[in-house]
Amino acid sequence: MANDTIESPMSSIETPVLEDGVWITGPDGELIPDYDATFPTINEGEVVHGTVVRVDKDEVLVDIGYKSEGVIPVSELSIRRSVNPLDEVSVGEEIDALVMTKEDAEGRLILSKKRARFELAWKAIETAAESGEAVTGKVIEVVKGGLILDLGVRGFLPASLVDIRRVQDLDEFLGKELRCKVIELNRSRNNVVLSRRAVLEDERKEMRQAILDRLNPGDVVDGQISNIVDFGAFVDLDGMDGLIHISELSWSHVNHPSEILEIGQTVKVKVLDIDRERQRISLGLKQTQSDPWQQVLEHYSENDVVEGRVTKVVTFGAFVEILPGVEGLVHISELAQHHVENPREVVSQGDPVNVLILEIDGDRRRLSLSLKRVEEGAEPLPRADGGESVHLTPNLRLSEEAFPTSGAVTGDDAVALAGAGEAEIAEGAVAVVSDAPAAADEAGAAEGDAAAIEAPATTAAAADEPVADEPVADPDTADEPA
Repeated sequence: MANDTIESPMSSIETPVLEDGVWITGPDGELIPDYDATFPTINEGEVVHGTVVRVDKDEVLVDIGYKSEGVIPVSELSIRRSVNPLDEVSVGEEIDALVMTKEDAEGRLILSKKRARFELAWKAIETAAESGEAVTGKVIEVVKGGLILDLGVRGFLPASLVDIRRVQDLDEFLGKELRCKVIELNRSRNNVVLSRRAVLEDERKEMRQAILDRLNPGDVVDGQISNIVDFGAFVDLDGMDGLIHISELSWSHVNHPSEILEIGQTVKVKVLDIDRERQRISLGLKQTQSDPWQQVLEHYSENDVVEGRVTKVVTFGAFVEILPGVEGLVHISELAQHHVENPREVVSQGDPVNVLILEIDGDRRRLSLSLKRVEEGAEPLPRADGGESVHLTPNLRLSEEAFPTSGAVTGDDAVALAGAGEAEIAEGAVAVVSDAPAAADEAGAAEGDAAAIEAPATTAAAADEPVADEPVADPDTADEPA
């Protein structure tokens, strides 16, 4: 019985050791509960979960089930440079924190919320980078060249990758949540580069395919100029960009697309070609405008004289624009009646000229023109486009009173002329007449000689000064020597 009485208490004492808790031997040899063993094991660098119990201006207290509450300094709340603790956490909120120090100089447990986010974020970012999935972050800063996103780590979004089209003002994204793809990752340098454009392109891929399936060459559609480059302009077709090459912008010559287009402008364009495999659309703007060549074919024919302006002078001739967008070539052999070594001897860029149409090649859209075959006084046809004359020579409409058409000097004018010196006039007339026979011998043309002699004689007569003792040529005896 005694043995049974002794063994029974021992059995009742051993049972709690196995089932109800952790016991240690006290100073008197008695078994007492080990309360420290009931607290979780915490190691520095470990991420723990807890509940916010107090928020102060310089720190936050968190209950993580440990023997003392953890303290998060304000500098360890967020990756932002300056924060208000109340903006980051609130009492009762459950958060994750990384154990920085189990016991500082004051015996406190020091935690870091931002470092816990950093560790968890890196795992999520690495997983997203491997799978190609998007990550979401809030824009917390606008810096030179792009945006900074809070992903738990600082992610950099270059300005060129913020949108499909270039963004003029990055400030409009501040505070917004953006979905981006990770395009570069370096853990040792804490470097994360993002691309929102890649996400937008994926979202629009189905839309692009729908556009490609809907459009066909020859369709005329509306679009908006999204970008202008040296070689043309890009047009947004409600989700997909097409290119207007600079040669397809206008029937006239264009030095740069910005001369006739601006970003944001709505235009009507024609679909010229579709590369469905490479997802490219070629567009034309001039095809939606009237073709000036059609006006040439309808209004002009060969041997017509038309007016134009020299647009370019080259070694083999000159190009002349007869209508906006329609140029023809005047070959060097058609510039003048005489031999021309350099076309710039005859014409210069910008000169208004009248030309004769030698040939119209409608299939090849080529014009052959001539400058030398235009007869003197020939009037050009009216412009086919109804425009005004390109000639700049003004019509002064001077009256006959200022410049009389007759060669005779009479009345008061004769008196004034005589007052200038009768002797000089008479001597000049005689000199011209006396030289005429010698010129006649050299030329050998009788009729030309007679005309040359008669003209000075008329001048002398107009001055009312008779020419005495000088022979006057007779047409009947013009062949005789003087």
